[in-house]
This record gives sequence, structure tokens and C-alpha cells, in this order.
Amino acid sequence: MTSKGQGGMIELLTPGEMAEADKLTIAAGTPGITLMEAAGLAVADVAARSPLGTRIAIACGPGNNGGDGFVAARILAARGYRVQLGLLGALDRLKGDAALAAAEWRGETLPLAAVDFAGAGLIIDALFGAGLDRGIEGEAAEAIAAINASRARVVAVDLPSGNQGESGQILGVAVRADETVTFFRPKPGHFLMPGRAHVGRLTVAEIGIRDSVLQAIRPKAILNRKEFWLPALPTPKVDGHKYDRGHAVVVSGGMTQTGAARLAARAALRVGAGLVTLASPPDALAVNAAHLTSIMLKRIDGAEGLATLLSDRRLNGVGIGPGLGPVEIARPLVEAAIAASAAIVVDADGLSAFQQDPDRLFALIKGRPAPVVLTPHDGEFARLFPDLAKLPGKLDRARQAASRSGAIVLLKGADTTVAEPQGRATIADNAPPFLATAGSGDVLAGMIVGLLAEGMPAFEAATAAVWLHGDAGAVLGRGLIAEDLPEALPRVFARLFV
Repeated sequence: MTSKGQGGMIELLTPGEMAEADKLTIAAGTPGITLMEAAGLAVADVAARSPLGTRIAIACGPGNNGGDGFVAARILAARGYRVQLGLLGALDRLKGDAALAAAEWRGETLPLAAVDFAGAGLIIDALFGAGLDRGIEGEAAEAIAAINASRARVVAVDLPSGNQGESGQILGVAVRADETVTFFRPKPGHFLMPGRAHVGRLTVAEIGIRDSVLQAIRPKAILNRKEFWLPALPTPKVDGHKYDRGHAVVVSGGMTQTGAARLAARAALRVGAGLVTLASPPDALAVNAAHLTSIMLKRIDGAEGLATLLSDRRLNGVGIGPGLGPVEIARPLVEAAIAASAAIVVDADGLSAFQQDPDRLFALIKGRPAPVVLTPHDGEFARLFPDLAKLPGKLDRARQAASRSGAIVLLKGADTTVAEPQGRATIADNAPPFLATAGSGDVLAGMIVGLLAEGMPAFEAATAAVWLHGDAGAVLGRGLIAEDLPEALPRVFARLFV
């Protein structure tokens, strides 16, 4: 993503919040047509990377997105490009700033169906912006099909038409852009799947909206970038020792299910916890002992044994769920962990243990002062939140789940979203596809546990772990396996402060 004039923090504005930013800017004295002219110029500048003389086809819609297209058409024609512009709907039905922009266009305005997309060297998609909330059909759908069938480079204005700006859902059909130019701040739909796959390279252009409008809008979603969570990342002191950096506990499953917990424990240690203990049932002690060195090992006998272990308040971060076992084993252990005072990450089998009674889990969470982080993938999420799983937007699903459960909810995927009960949320875009491998999620859970043990606030810890996990995958590249991820963390940390 490229941007102009932004710092490290990248707020994500819903279509409604972006409309409010426009409204506040206009109320402060900047005419809407001035914003549209700046937006069209930004689009034209991106389009002008194509050689002079390129034939450019521009598809304009009936709203302000189409107005941006008219401005870009005028500028590109003046620069020497051969521009063909098609409009969805009648020219005399354009209103407001879009009508003003169209009035300045001196070229021909064709019906959208008459545009030769197949013969274009570049196509500008200015049909619909981020606020689209209905399925695309008819003439517009046919135009999008023609755009996608062409071999031209495609530049989308604001969002590829058909990509819903708040949810990233595809409303019937959507343009597949090579590049998208948006304005002031990105939208969640630029980063949430499946819409993200349609965006291509993203350019965020400044068009004259002041950052101060964010103080009135107070957006709660941001892009997961280190600038957000890095100030909260604990820094070891020169005179410190391991006990200053927390003591994490990861609970192991039975003899044949120990690997997942060891992955999580290794990740907790690598990410920075001062000490890590693997709590093991008796039948798995020998197996775990054979694989552990710097990680300590403690025997626990069921839920009662875990409760006794966690009664030591120095054990301040707990990870439970990876390879934990069936519900009759897992559920009492999770309940014992939640009854303790430590911050907790519940993953995998720990989540599935409550699929028949999720309200029981949520009641336990809301009754404790220390934070809980839930880390479901889509399948586990649907078992705990069957009604919310039907919502179209991942951001909305995660936020409502956090509110209902009282936990930080980390909904995994290529667009991992972290939400807290109060509505703050982060969306990640740095996870390479190579992370889709067995045990990768166990490592992520362990990383969160380690950061919690160090004393990092839960929302920031979950968000940081997601970013660090993704960057570890990028460092390792194709061929990585889960065991590699903790070992890549020293290199990831070395890159953090460059």
C-alpha cells in the first residue's frame, strides 16, 4: 500500500465514517467539487503511469464515484491520452458535484454498453464506491464482466465496484483491479476477504481532508501495523531478570496429543516470556520430557491439579486448548484455568469444549477481572457463535462476538481480525499464504500467551502476535512448517526497529 501524508497509524473508515469526513470538511469551508477535483487528479496520476497515447476506457456510475471518473477523464485527455467514457444512466440525471464534474468534460459521453473495454489499454472503474449496499445486476454487471474479461490494466476508484466497503463482501459481481486509488483513509473492505483479492495495489491519496476530522469521527478500526502496538511491547531492562518477564503456562494434552502444546510453549518463550512451564497429564510426562529443554515441565492431575498449579499468582499467562483432547477432558481444564487469576488464551479444543453451551463459557469469562483471548478459526467461531457466523462482514462478526463473550476475539484467516468488547478492532494484511500449515495456529496462541505473561495489554498483545506471526511467515517463506515459526522470531524482532 502506498500513501501520501499519513503517519504510521492507519485508521480504517467505514463508508459512513468517510461520508462524515467529507461532510465535516465541506462544512469547514472546502467545497465538495474541490474534493472531487483532487480525487480525480489522484486517479489520473495513477492512470498516467501508462504510456502517452494509451487508449483509456472509463466506466462512470451515477454518483460521486462517477464524478471522480469525469474529472480523471478530463485531465487524462488534456495530457494526451485517448479517452473513451461511458456512463451508467442518463447524463441529465447526475446531481450535485458529479453533475458539475460532468459539465466540464468536453469529450463524448457514451452509454456504458457502448464502451469498448476489450480494445482498451487501461480501464478506470468509476462505477460504484465504498457505499454500495445492493447487488450489482443488469447493465452494470455486464460492464464489470467485460472489464474483467479484458486484458487491460484496471484502476479502480475508491474500491473495485461490487466490493462492499465495510465488509469486503462481493455484492454479486466485482471488478478485479490491478490498482485501487482511495482517498484520505482506507476502508475495511480494502483488507477484508474476499474483497481484498479484488483491490490490487492500493494507493491512499490525500485530497484536502484534515486529519483533525478523525477526532470527531473517532474510528475504532485500524490496520494492524507495528506503530499501533509497538509502544506497548515490553522492553527488557538492563538490570532485569527472567522473573520480570512473566511466567507462562501452557496446558498439554494426553500422550498422543502433545505436539500442539509444545509448539505453543516454545512460541511463548521465544516471544519474550521469562519462564514457561508445560503442564502435563501423567501419561504425557515422558513424551514431553524427551522434547523439552528450556521449557519447564509440571505434572497436573486433571482440573484439580491445574487449579493447584495456577494458584501460584506468579504464573500470570495461561494457554489452553491446543491438543487438549475431547470435551470431557478439555472442559473442566478450561474452567479451572478461567477460575485462576492469570490472563488466558483459549484456543482449539478449549473452544470446541463449549460448543454445546457457549453461554457457560461467556459467563465464566465475564466473571473474571483478568483478560481472556479467544482465537477461533471460522469453523470454531461458527460452533461458538452460530448466529453471528452468518453475518456477512468479518469485522462485524468479531466485534459482536467480543461484545457477547466479554473476551478479546481473534478471528483467524488471511485477514485475521482482532476485536475487543468495546469495539476497537484491528485487521491484518501481512500473513503470507505459507502460514496455512498444521500447527501454525498453536504457535500464534503461544505467542499471545507469552506477551500476556510479559504484561502487555490483551488487545495489543493479540494484535502484536498476529503481526509478528505474519512477519515470521514472510521471513521464512515457502516451505515453512510450524516448528520454524518460533525460531524466526529473533529475526523478526531485529527488523522491528529498523
